[in-house]
Amino acid sequence: MVILDTAGRLHVDDELMEELARIKSLVRPQEVLLVLDAMTGQDAVNSARAFASRVGLSGVILTKLEGDARGGAALSVRAVTGCPVKFVGLGETVEALEPFHPDRMAARILGRGDVLTLVEKVQAEVGEAEARALERKLRAREFTLEDFKEQLKRMEKMGPLDQLLSLLPGMDRARRRGAEVDPRQLRRVLAIIDSMTPEERRDPSIVGGSRRRRIAAGSGTTVQDVNRLLRQFEEARRLFRHLAGAGRRGPGGPGDPLAPLAGA
Repeated sequence: MVILDTAGRLHVDDELMEELARIKSLVRPQEVLLVLDAMTGQDAVNSARAFASRVGLSGVILTKLEGDARGGAALSVRAVTGCPVKFVGLGETVEALEPFHPDRMAARILGRGDVLTLVEKVQAEVGEAEARALERKLRAREFTLEDFKEQLKRMEKMGPLDQLLSLLPGMDRARRRGAEVDPRQLRRVLAIIDSMTPEERRDPSIVGGSRRRRIAAGSGTTVQDVNRLLRQFEEARRLFRHLAGAGRRGPGGPGDPLAPLAGA
């Protein structure tokens, strides 16, 4: 596959638009994709209309959808050009370029999250054998802080935490109310776990007052931060155990916490 990335240009510049038409006639590409900034709103629609009429398009890529842009431009671009939106950009890297799913975009616009995309991100990061091994640990109540740390590090690889949480239902409304995700919190949690001994990670119940003070000093945090992490770990362990049990009974079965999402 050969991708010809032309220099950026405005639809009001006749000379550059004519150059683009000549390039197309010489190269004869199978696909002609127009990259649009989703944050420009109605102007993106005007640009798409002009490029479609002057050059001809086979599809559109919408970028900067990881910010506050709601993606409403996607609907208008499709209507005025007749071309499908093929990809959306959710960041600066190649991995942040994702196929466009109209139903998922509609759910995001309505503040319902995008659980399917979140599930796909998790599946791409966690292999089947590893997932089964983790499930066995959860069932046997052997899930430790070391395992918890590995899951948190995996979340880091999946992308910025605020972008991951924005895929959850209700998070968009929470952000509009002023709730923000502090990415530094994840680093503090990892620092606290790194300050523990292997024995403490395997059995957090032995972490008493003096150990908590030592861990806080070693991680550059407070005892309150350590207490909060230990509470969150116990809550996460209970939740993971519940999810593992629901998976054993089968999706949609009795007690499946994801059952309400089946008809979403």
